[in-house]
Amino acid sequence: MKRLLEVLGFLALVQGVLGLVDEFTHWHAGLVRRLRFLDGYGVYASVVLLVLAFALFAAAESRKSG
Repeated sequence: MKRLLEVLGFLALVQGVLGLVDEFTHWHAGLVRRLRFLDGYGVYASVVLLVLAFALFAAAESRKSG
């Protein structure tokens, strides 16, 4: 379970960073850009993904390994 939380946290972190890169540099990268219902909310969605990533990392750290 710890490994799954770490992987999900990593994916959320990458997508959050790519979403912010897309918003500020207009590179066409990340999942946030491709979701039409998030049009106009890309920065907010990316920040939420970053917060989610850190929450998942914290949850993974609180779990026992094994």
